[in-house]
Order: sequence, then structure tokens, then C-alpha cells
Amino acid sequence: MNTSIIRYVIGWVMVIEGLLMALPCAVAIVYGEGEGWYFAAVAAALLLGLLITRRRPSSNVFYIREGCVSTALCWIVLSLIGCLPFWLSGEIPSFTDALFETISGFTTTGASILSDVESLSYCMLFWRSFTHWIGGMGVLVFLLAVIQMPGGSHMNLMKAESPGPSVGKLRPKVGQTARILYLIYLALTVLEVLLLLAGRMPLFDALTTAFGSAGTGGFGIKNDSMMSYSPYIQWVVTVFMALFGVNFSVYYLLLFRKWKQAFQIEEVRKYFLILLGAILLVLFDLRDTGLAFWDALRHASFQVVSIMTTTGFATVDFNQWPQTARSVLVLLMFVGACAGSTGGGIKVSRIVVMIKTMFKELHTYVFPKSIRKIKIDGKPVEHEVVRGINVFFITFMLIFSFSVLGLSLEGKDLVTNFTAVAATFNNIGPGLELVGPTGNFGLFSPLSKYILMFDMLAGRLELFPMLLLLYPPCWRGALHRRRTEEARLS
Repeated sequence: MNTSIIRYVIGWVMVIEGLLMALPCAVAIVYGEGEGWYFAAVAAALLLGLLITRRRPSSNVFYIREGCVSTALCWIVLSLIGCLPFWLSGEIPSFTDALFETISGFTTTGASILSDVESLSYCMLFWRSFTHWIGGMGVLVFLLAVIQMPGGSHMNLMKAESPGPSVGKLRPKVGQTARILYLIYLALTVLEVLLLLAGRMPLFDALTTAFGSAGTGGFGIKNDSMMSYSPYIQWVVTVFMALFGVNFSVYYLLLFRKWKQAFQIEEVRKYFLILLGAILLVLFDLRDTGLAFWDALRHASFQVVSIMTTTGFATVDFNQWPQTARSVLVLLMFVGACAGSTGGGIKVSRIVVMIKTMFKELHTYVFPKSIRKIKIDGKPVEHEVVRGINVFFITFMLIFSFSVLGLSLEGKDLVTNFTAVAATFNNIGPGLELVGPTGNFGLFSPLSKYILMFDMLAGRLELFPMLLLLYPPCWRGALHRRRTEEARLS
């Protein structure tokens, strides 16, 4: 393993995080808050990062293994540094809780340990929501967009960090692809802020809400999430949550007027079809709750989009909804958004491929000698892709099962444990019962919180980057090669 390039990438991530902490410092100055000094102090990580990056890597090329390990370690370092202002300021006294809140922010999960969000200072609230925006597109994608990295295997970094079964280049160079993605991301965020301001939302609220919906994270700055905002603002957020759940390659195609290619993407069509079907099903189940039709439509649309895109904002306590509506929301937690979006979950493309694989298998039972290809967008799906999706799903279910088992040791009810894991593993935020929209995750023990933190990171990084850190052969091979190299040089 090329440990020198891993060290180099981590160093640059520390530099970027140190620079980004200038924004909450500016917020503290605007509101006259002394807590900004904690961000200034932690930004010293920038200096350590610069020292690390002064030593160039001995080898510039890195493969998928180095990409996965670099990504996992970068996100851990990012979270450890990012949680320090919360902890040092005493606004979140427990280091475990501060780390949980920060990992939840960067992974765009939105699960919180706070019972009174509004007690935080403005700069802390800003940083808390801004972590969603940073983590939504990915810190390493940002790194590739703004810094000329050495070597020619940068696609392995994007593959390790980007959500979905496959990542492709929009441009010949990975750096160009990263810049295009971030420009689209930034443009949509700015557009949402402008529309929220048009609805007379305060600027601070508009920025933090846009960060939460752009990153599909869901950290709110009010204890009731989005419940106290106007119907217009709730509809704007609903639309943008849905837009940020779309594969960003669609926006690239639309930007360059490739209309036909954009509308031929099967995953996006299925994504909107599932959203529409779920909204209608929830709306039908809310018919006897006493809500007026337009209010029921607004709440059903908001919550379905919020859960499926794994954002986690709430306009109502859906924990009190009828059983069918709640069941629909739980199922949507696992479906998730599109590959190549900022959303979490298993992803619509994987669900589509698994369903088509099931029908192919049924067809083979009836016609044993037939040869039938699985197709997406009219193109055959490679066997390796199908195999990878199957392995992903098996791994997903194993981690999910062990996580639920780990949480059950505390003795809480099954619905709480099950939906807590579903909400963190799929990067959603709220679950049901004790971790519903009006509850929080502060009730869990430190052990359970660390299980859920692992789930948040594993879910955001598509499982395998985090698992590689725990896979001994990965490190034994690296140690052997390092000793061989030292022996050769001596």
C-alpha cells in the first residue's frame, strides 16, 4: 500500500478543513460571539496539514485500495477535528456526543444528540449545518476540484467517496469532473437560498436550511425542525430535496442541452415514480387524520421526499401517523436516492438491478436454456456490476443486523433500535418511537453511539472503505512492502 499518498491526501484535507473554519469565525464576528475563537484555535490544523503536505509522496499512483483507505481515514480525521469546537466551547460537553454530532453532520445523516438545538450559538449552528454541505458532495471531490493532485489514479478517490454503484467521468480529467459537480452543487444551493429569501426567511435560516437540503442532511436550527416555517418555504425545501436526490450527471446533460440522454436515464424515472407512488399512498392513509387535503398533501410530500432523499427534515411528527404511512417511510429509508446524488440509502439503481435480477432468475426457472441480459438505459449490465451489487446488499444486511443486535443490549424497544440503525446507516436522521422527529439519539449509551457512528460513516462511504480499515491483510501487505523497500534502500 502506498502510505505516502494516503498521508499526503490526509494533509490536504486538514488544510481544507482549517480554511473552511474561517466561515463560522466570520459568523461569530457578525453576531459578536466569543465562541468564534474556538474555530480559530482548531483551524491551526491547517498548519499541521501544510507540514504534512510539504513532503511529497514517494509514489504518485494509487489504486482502489489506497483510495478506499485514504477516504475512510480522511473522513475520520475530518470528524475528529470538526468536533473540537463543540467540545472545547462546552456547548456539547461530552466528546462522544460532539463527535456523534459532527459525524452525523459530515455524513449528512442529521441524527442529533441535542434536545435543545436553539441553545447553541450562531457560529456553532452555522458550522453544524455547514458540515452537511461539505459532506454532501464529498470533501475529496472538493479536494480534486480545487487542488492539482499528483498521479493519475484520482478516479479511485471519487469511487471510494461518491455514493452509488458506479462513478463515471463527465470530462476526460477527474479534476474537471469534480469542478463541474461542485459548480452544479453550488448553483442549486444559491438558487434555493434566493427562493427561501423570497419567502421572507431570514438569511441565516435560509443559508443553514439550504446547507441541510443540499447535502440531504437535515440538521435544523429550530427544535421543531421545519414545522414553524410557512407552507411556501416547506414546498421550496420539498422541491430542492427532490432535486438534490437526483443523479448529478442529469444536470450536466441538461446543462449541455443533451435533453434526450438526460430523460433516458432509467434510474431517475424510477426515482420520481417511487416518490409519486409513496406520496399518494401516504396521502390516502392520512385521509382520516383530520388534516385538510392541501395540508395532508404538503406534509405527505415533504416527509416522503425528506425520507427517501435521506434528508431528515420534518414538518410534522410522523411518528404519530397511521401504521401504513409509517411503514412506507421506513421502507423508503432503505431505498434512498439516486446514485451520484448527495443522498444515502441503498440507491434506486441498485434496487432496480436487484429486481431485474430476480425476474431474470424466475425466467431462467421457466426457460432454462434462455439467455437473458439485465439492461439499464437500454444497455446490458456487466456481470461484475451485478455481482458487486449483490455483495453490497449482503454486506449491508450483515452490518445492519449486527448493529441492531448491538443496540438491543441496552434493552430499548425493537422499533427504536431498528429505526435508529436504519436512520443512521442510511444517513437519514430521525427514526420512530424514541428517536422520532421529536426525540433524539442522546438517550443511547456511549457504546451504542459508537456503533451508530460507525454505521453513519460506513453508510456514507458505501461500506467497503470503512471495512478495509478493519481488514488485517490490507495492513499486513502494506507493512511487508514497506519492510522490503527499507531493506532494498539499505
